[in-house]
Amino acid sequence: MKRAYGLDVPETLAEALDPDRTALIVYDMQVGIMRQLQNGAEITAKVGDVLAAARDRGIRTYFLRHTSLPKNLMGVFQLRQALAWQRKTSIDEIQPWFLRGSEAHEIVPELAPRETEAVFDKIGMSAFEGTPLDTALRDCGIRTFVIAGVAIEIGIEPTVRQGADLGYVPVVVEDACGAGHEEAGRRAFASLRYMGDAIITSVAEVTTVLRGGNAGIGGSR
Repeated sequence: MKRAYGLDVPETLAEALDPDRTALIVYDMQVGIMRQLQNGAEITAKVGDVLAAARDRGIRTYFLRHTSLPKNLMGVFQLRQALAWQRKTSIDEIQPWFLRGSEAHEIVPELAPRETEAVFDKIGMSAFEGTPLDTALRDCGIRTFVIAGVAIEIGIEPTVRQGADLGYVPVVVEDACGAGHEEAGRRAFASLRYMGDAIITSVAEVTTVLRGGNAGIGGSR
């Protein structure tokens, strides 16, 4: 840990993961999204490992869900997004995939949120945009967030970038972050490593630290 101007600046994963100042963000682990991933069961299991370690350590946990508005309330952004994602040429053909209350919108049952955990809905990509997440984290004195879920190239990378701009230390659990497009996922991780804002780690490393293991584990940048 470096010390400067009255501030503690973490360098290693263990230094960043002060349990009183760390939160877990579980990103878009929804039934309708996981159905689209070939390795959905594998990613669900790995996110489950991180979630279990966070729960054991008492880490504050926040689930994010991608939400569709009813079609008549969709604006230009949501209509354009639906056309692109659903590969349609007519607005008449698109459907709101993730309506609140639908099965597709729900968190997968293997990761069902507890009463002590928050669930925030969003229509954008970053977990911070249009949600109470930043306010909630700051109010609890959170400095670091660990993030896992899907998809790295669509929503996790924007969340990490905005989180860094907001002054948080992002910790990305690489093998617990799924991609909808394999090559795009690799590019997203390459970009995050190049920027150097985030600590990139693995399920094995982060769960070891959360459970009080090797304090020397550093992760990568």
